[in-house]
Amino acid sequence: MDNMVTYRYYRPASRITILAHIFGVIAMILMLVWLLHYREGVDLDSYDPDKIFNVHPLLMYLGVIFLSGEGMHSLMAYKTVRGEREVKKSIHFLLHLAAIILGIVGIHAAFKYHDGRNLSDMYSFHSWIGIGTFCLYILQWIIGLCMYMLPYARVETRIANLPWHISGGRAIFYMTIVAALTGLMQKSTWMQLPLFSGESLLINFLAIFTLLFGVTVDMSVALARYA
Repeated sequence: MDNMVTYRYYRPASRITILAHIFGVIAMILMLVWLLHYREGVDLDSYDPDKIFNVHPLLMYLGVIFLSGEGMHSLMAYKTVRGEREVKKSIHFLLHLAAIILGIVGIHAAFKYHDGRNLSDMYSFHSWIGIGTFCLYILQWIIGLCMYMLPYARVETRIANLPWHISGGRAIFYMTIVAALTGLMQKSTWMQLPLFSGESLLINFLAIFTLLFGVTVDMSVALARYA
């Protein structure tokens, strides 16, 4: 019976992983088209506040969503990809560290943009959930570092906390998707784009593929136990 379950779920889990990568890359391409073609480019040191702001969605997606999703995929790699367990654990750790670094720069770009436009900080739902999620993301990474990367926690403690670590990571990942979608909606509203304009449709498709990436990443993690 166990062999039948493993056989039935191995291929779907693998296909969902491939699908997640496709959705993630498409969303990344749409993000670049939006920022480079419609929004005049990305430059953290520019005198144009809008170009400074463009660093924010680019790095937040690349780091806290895309690299975070790849880090989530590395959870599945423990069961589906051949290789040393410690190597896979290190990849998981480093991907999330890179996501945190990119996220810090992305958040800095948003605050720098607000300063350039003389706008208030932390007044929208997007900013609240974004900062809250990022703080939880860092906390999750620190706990994971202390629990699983440093040789101080007992094996029993690691095993007992693993379900909480995985479930917490999945919850935080969904929160990053919510933050991204609310941010796209907020920006689209501010720009007051005409209905069915090229940029408006592109933002909608960017949001759709970002959501699909999040859903398929979570499904691949959920089905990993069967592979």
